[in-house]
Amino acid sequence: MAFDDILTRPLGAKRSVAQRLRAFGSVRLTTPVIFGILAGGLVIAGSILVVAGDPQGGEPRANVAIAMRDPAPAETAPALPERDKPVAAQRSANEVESASGVVVVRPSGTAAPTEAVVIRVPDAAPVTLAPAPDPRLVERGRHGNVPRMGEGRLRPLDVYARPDAGGTGPRIAILVSGLGIGQAATVTAITRLPPAVSLAFAPYGSDLERTVARARDFGHEALLQAPMEPFDYPDSDPGPQTLLTTSRPSENLDRLSWAMSRFSGFVGIVNYMGAKLTSDAVALEPVLREIAGRGLGYVDDGTSPRSLAAGLAAKAKLPVARAEIVLDAVPRPEAIDRELARLEAQARANGFALASASALPMSIDRIARWAREAEARGIRLVPVSVALRGSGAGARLSSAVP
Repeated sequence: MAFDDILTRPLGAKRSVAQRLRAFGSVRLTTPVIFGILAGGLVIAGSILVVAGDPQGGEPRANVAIAMRDPAPAETAPALPERDKPVAAQRSANEVESASGVVVVRPSGTAAPTEAVVIRVPDAAPVTLAPAPDPRLVERGRHGNVPRMGEGRLRPLDVYARPDAGGTGPRIAILVSGLGIGQAATVTAITRLPPAVSLAFAPYGSDLERTVARARDFGHEALLQAPMEPFDYPDSDPGPQTLLTTSRPSENLDRLSWAMSRFSGFVGIVNYMGAKLTSDAVALEPVLREIAGRGLGYVDDGTSPRSLAAGLAAKAKLPVARAEIVLDAVPRPEAIDRELARLEAQARANGFALASASALPMSIDRIARWAREAEARGIRLVPVSVALRGSGAGARLSSAVP
């Protein structure tokens, strides 16, 4: 076979028919070549015969009838006990607690259930406060409705107080003040703090009647903050209608009446600032007598060491209590936590302790965190009225119940 044109033909160019015939003609038909062609033809013919005569190519075969049946119903496996189920199939502890209505209080830092838990079953019915205003305890004043003593010496302090469920162990009362002005802080305090924490409202907020009603619906006892003169007044100004040491008693009582007309349902009065007024016996005593005559209590928030309220209360026959610890006097998380620990130690030593705090978001957060674990440590939260009504025996407070 001549292949000279392979070297001379351009790459990719096809040969012509004449060139292919010349190449074929150049093959020499020798005897071996002829026998090879014949043998190949016989092989091809035999293959065609085999395929055409036996489509299965000679492989063994058998015909089997296949009957179609409906699939058998799957057997239901017996349900595994809850303890034998895989972890992914079991409900979480939180889901079980929510569904059962049982609250499990675990020690601090404990994520999974352990032997050291306290299970608290909630009361069948939540604690509810008496409706406010009670018509028996209201009179019309110059600025609006104000509280008054009812027949038979029925006091707003007793009617509007949060009922104490009772129990044993150290008791702690906490008063959070400065509410009603900032909406966010007020809503947070109402919804996050335990219902036993008492709330004090400044008289300057808008729609206070509705706000205080909502707080009482959540179970919080309400108190009214009366603006009183501080030492650096007017640089520090509590606001309009402040009770002043330079005002006549009638003027201060009129301003107190304005504050008391702002909302209903409160058990007592709390000082709003007032370090100067509460250290002036002449200015303070008529105010305390007015509060006592209306069946209310008075709470000193503990911010002024010079306050004379506790000493003057006995003369006025006024239920009075003074906060022993101001939780956020140093407004830092670690400082608040230290004061809460000190409050707890004091309650264990004396059986009862009263503390105050402002409505700072940080203070609300730290108190709420502490309260979630306090019950597991045997602490019982109670409302401030426990101290005002003479039930805080053993604490460093004065209480003169008429």
